[in-house]
Amino acid sequence: MLLRNNIDDNEEEDYFNTPHQEPKPKEPKPKEPGPDEPQYYDGEDEWEHLRPARNSWKLWGGLIILGVLLGLGYALWLRYFSPYEEEVIQYGYIERTSKRGFIFKTIEGVFLPYKALNDTVEPYPGDLLITAKNDHVAAELKKLEFGNLPARIVLERYRATVPWRGESVWVVVEADTADVTKIYPAPDRHPLIPLTR
Repeated sequence: MLLRNNIDDNEEEDYFNTPHQEPKPKEPKPKEPGPDEPQYYDGEDEWEHLRPARNSWKLWGGLIILGVLLGLGYALWLRYFSPYEEEVIQYGYIERTSKRGFIFKTIEGVFLPYKALNDTVEPYPGDLLITAKNDHVAAELKKLEFGNLPARIVLERYRATVPWRGESVWVVVEADTADVTKIYPAPDRHPLIPLTR
C-alpha cells in the first residue's frame, strides 16, 4: 500500500498517460491589405508610402558622383583634346622651326602671316607660334623654311596645350607651298612669280 501511495503521489500529467489529442490546425494568416484598400494606410503617415527606401540615398549618391565625373571628363576633353577651330588656312613664311621639350619632343615653329606683314593700317600682331602635328608635317615645314618658299598651312586651334602635343595652341595639320599668284596682289613684286608680257 505504501508503495502504491508513492506511485500515486508522483504521478504527473505525462504525454503517455494523457489521451492523445490531434494538434490544432493553424489559423490562416490574415490577408495583408493592398495599396488600393483603405486599411493599407492605417497606422502610418499619410505620405509614408511615398518616401524612398532608406538605402536609396546610396543609389542617388552614386548617380550624382557618376554624373559629376562624366561632366568633369567631358569638360577636360573639350578644353584639352577637342579643337576649338579647324581648317584655318594661312599664307605666309616659315621663319624658324626647332625641336623642343624635355620629355616630349615636338617641332615648334614661327610663322609670319602674309596679310599681317603687308597690312599698313593695323599694327603688326606678332609672329604666329605653331606646332607640327606629326613628322610628315614637320618635314614639310623644314622644307618650306630652308627653301624660303611661300607657305600655305592648315591649322587647328585648341583652348589649351598638353605637353605631348606641343607648346602652341596652333597645330599645323597640313603644309605645302602656296600658289604665289593667288596670295600676292602684284605679280612683279615677288621673284617666284614669272613675268608675263
